[in-house]
Amino acid sequence: MMRIIYPMPRSAAHKAASHDRIVNVAASRIREAGVDAPGVAEIMREAGLTHGGFYKHFTSREDLIAEAAERAFAQSEQRVAQLVEDAEDPLAAFVDFYLSPEHRDDPGSGCAVVALGADASRANDRVRAAYTEQVQRYTEHLEQLLGGGKDARREAVASVTAMVGALLLARAVNDDRLSREILRDVADAVKRKR
Repeated sequence: MMRIIYPMPRSAAHKAASHDRIVNVAASRIREAGVDAPGVAEIMREAGLTHGGFYKHFTSREDLIAEAAERAFAQSEQRVAQLVEDAEDPLAAFVDFYLSPEHRDDPGSGCAVVALGADASRANDRVRAAYTEQVQRYTEHLEQLLGGGKDARREAVASVTAMVGALLLARAVNDDRLSREILRDVADAVKRKR
């Protein structure tokens, strides 16, 4: 039986595109400034929409922030998959990108685990669940990239923790030389674990 798929009416397609734009803007803003900083008016303005249209898309600001956090984690996960997909050395590809000055300098599209670390412990259950899932995914990726083995899980947990901490510190210090040293030395330490 042939299934006929009708195109979405323009208004529904337009609403979906607007919703997607709002969530993407919010995902970037919360990575740059945390979950408490971006206001609804600021997010809507950056998405090219009026503040009044917010409630056509979300029941509350908390609902938007939770969806934005989920989007930020999904974007991080997609980036990891792209990095390791055809890499000659998938572990090096992941670690070298994650602990690079480029990633350090681009928090708006960077790792949401680092960006939301301080906020996640105070966030609602939906944000905390999404945060937990991403930490688990990073750990599983590193466990595989480190080659499995007896201590792979422990090494993966330690590596995720070191990488997240290194990126956080590298962004926080105001000495570029020290920042680069942190990134380089932790990257070398993680790659030596296999």
